[in-house]
Amino acid sequence: MNSFYRSTLLLTIAAFISECIEFIINIILARELGEHGMGLYMSILPIIFFVVVIASIEMPISISKYIAEKDEKYHHSMLQHATSFTIKLTFVFILLGFLVVPFIPVFSDYHPFVRWLVLLLIPIISFSSIARGYFMGVQGMGKIATSNFLRKAVQLLVLFSLYQWIHFDMETSLLVAISTLIASEFIVCTYLFSHYLLQIRAIRSKHAVSLSAKEVRKSLLSVSLPTTGLRIFNSLTNAVQPFLVKAALISAGVSSVAAVEHYGMLAGVALTIGFFPAFIAHSLMVALIPNVSEAFAKKDFVQLQKLLQQAMWITFIYGIPAVYLIFHFAHPLTEMFFQSSSAAFYLQMLWPYFLFHFFVIPMQAYLIGLGLVKDAFYHTVWSHIISFAMMYFLGSMEHFQMTGIILGMNTGIVLLTLMHYFTICKRIGLSVFLFKNQDQSINKI
Repeated sequence: MNSFYRSTLLLTIAAFISECIEFIINIILARELGEHGMGLYMSILPIIFFVVVIASIEMPISISKYIAEKDEKYHHSMLQHATSFTIKLTFVFILLGFLVVPFIPVFSDYHPFVRWLVLLLIPIISFSSIARGYFMGVQGMGKIATSNFLRKAVQLLVLFSLYQWIHFDMETSLLVAISTLIASEFIVCTYLFSHYLLQIRAIRSKHAVSLSAKEVRKSLLSVSLPTTGLRIFNSLTNAVQPFLVKAALISAGVSSVAAVEHYGMLAGVALTIGFFPAFIAHSLMVALIPNVSEAFAKKDFVQLQKLLQQAMWITFIYGIPAVYLIFHFAHPLTEMFFQSSSAAFYLQMLWPYFLFHFFVIPMQAYLIGLGLVKDAFYHTVWSHIISFAMMYFLGSMEHFQMTGIILGMNTGIVLLTLMHYFTICKRIGLSVFLFKNQDQSINKI
């Protein structure tokens, strides 16, 4: 079994276990928080993920790409400079956080401690990002897989214990849920960074080439900045989406409380169930970035074509059966969360969104490995502009409402998938049917 399949399989197994745990976590949260509380929880998550993106500035991607492309003798010096750079950025982000966070109105609906807990994520994510990037680059996927499992296991254990034995009001229950999420990230950071320090000591004794800090920063930022821009845009759109959905529904005549409940069923139930198989796509993404980066650095276009074909066939093999099962068993699946026919209808309507999303994730990793992050960013911007416009226009119509919202979501993901796919095929000399393009010379790419 080659390294790509081996890495993907290991990550998939760990991710499957983690997703099963995540599924149980969301059931616990749904039953503890109720429809309105789940809507509030899902509304704050995009803000938390946005902080994660800012704190990491996509160091896992840039470090893993650098490690995969360069000889081992360059690793120690690069990691030293990367760590120093990350520490400086962390102080800057924390300072900016203290200045900005108190004035963000979104936090007014939550416990006062929530805004300060979110700030704790900055140093936690910053340091874990360095370690994660290193282990991705050397294809030490065992550490990545273990950390992903550890995050969910800790979150489940703490949530179950607290909710089982202590009764909280709504505001405190939300605080507990968010605190547990951040605590699990701290455990992961401790695990990854401790193993990272051990690895650094091991490679320190080997022959190493000293690099300049400016050279390392330039190399890392050439990848991390455009990738961070892409992630920031995605995080911003995810943060805006709850309010866009609510605004559209209110314009259609739905009450504010009902709009929050509908979004809770959409994000907390339908999307949670539909994205369950995406753990395979994320495993492919983690495995693809170093493999594609290494093959592209060597100009091995035969390997690049092979990797794309493998990724697409793997996605076909699991994606189509997964979507069929989700559609067919929509009612019993959603009833595990709420007794609501609306949630089941949303889940069935979203089948194109889930299927094409499974393809987008590995293709985005592929674009990063090829150095086409800007293309991925432009594709994402255009698809979201069209998607959001349709979501609001159709969702605000009284006879469409949530159906219009979902139609807009489906349109956006289909458009994004096609743009990613055609760009990759053109870059590596494949036809759209994954055959070698005879009319294009690979050597000229």
